[in-house]
Amino acid sequence: MDNLFQHLERKIKGTGKSIVFPEALDDRILTAASQLGAAGVLEPILIGNVQTVRGRAKELQIDIGSCKIIDPEQYPEFDVLVEAFVERRNGKATEEQARAILLDPTYFGTMLVYMNQADGLVSGAVNSTADTVRPALQIIKTKPGIKKTSGVFIMVRDEEKYIFGDCAINIAPSSEDLAEIAVASAQTAKLFDIDPSVALLSFSTKGSAVSPETERVVEALQLAKDKDPALTIDGEFQFDAAFVPSVAAKKAPDAILQGDANVFVFPSLEAGNIGYKIAQRLGGFEAIGPILQGLHKPVNDLSRGCQTDDVYKLALITAAQAK
Repeated sequence: MDNLFQHLERKIKGTGKSIVFPEALDDRILTAASQLGAAGVLEPILIGNVQTVRGRAKELQIDIGSCKIIDPEQYPEFDVLVEAFVERRNGKATEEQARAILLDPTYFGTMLVYMNQADGLVSGAVNSTADTVRPALQIIKTKPGIKKTSGVFIMVRDEEKYIFGDCAINIAPSSEDLAEIAVASAQTAKLFDIDPSVALLSFSTKGSAVSPETERVVEALQLAKDKDPALTIDGEFQFDAAFVPSVAAKKAPDAILQGDANVFVFPSLEAGNIGYKIAQRLGGFEAIGPILQGLHKPVNDLSRGCQTDDVYKLALITAAQAK
């Protein structure tokens, strides 16, 4: 494991954090949970039938003795969760509906986080992003002043580390959305000891082209400054002007950022998703995430193509967010 996550592990160890894993029968989840528990980094909470989960771990020869297993059907405070869920949904779910919904491991696990029975949740190895995010938005909801959650990746290559967002949630973000993403991404960067310098990306640099798309980014810059006047942020930038000092000197000599950005806010989901995958596949960067931002409590989404190491690292990030 690289230095970045070793450092994160040291920060979390001993804090008593617990992370919920609703997909308890997945091999990667079981392996990562076992490793996290055995190392004493955090307490993994696996959701599912106790005998079935233990049986699967035995088949894989994985020791999950350091993990807690909770079966929703046997949970002694299930009625309390049902009552809280009905109240939280505010007329959108009856008690009968709540009882059925909370048998779903992701909904049940999200309620544990909401009720302070766990510090965060990691899912998505089996389920879709929507299956992970929907319960979080319905139950945990966004922080005051934030309208939408967003998803970023921490991109790591040797000692290099950058934040890319939004690469997972918002298809066509408005200026207000981009501003929220920028401020939240800067806060996420600090989890990894990155002093954030935020670039709002476009196909234009400082007015080299003018269109509704570029104007949306220009407006987002001012909104982000209003939200966080201390934030180091500039735009609109083409990627090379945000990242390469010699290009910045030619294209944007008066910009606050001079090719030294480390947090990149993409103008659309397609740009962000394509961008991080190019960096991952062609640039050799490790992409960890998506890390969900803007929620009251941390819930994070894995890729269904994830490896055990990805699960381990995203659990560390989730615990760090809980701090």
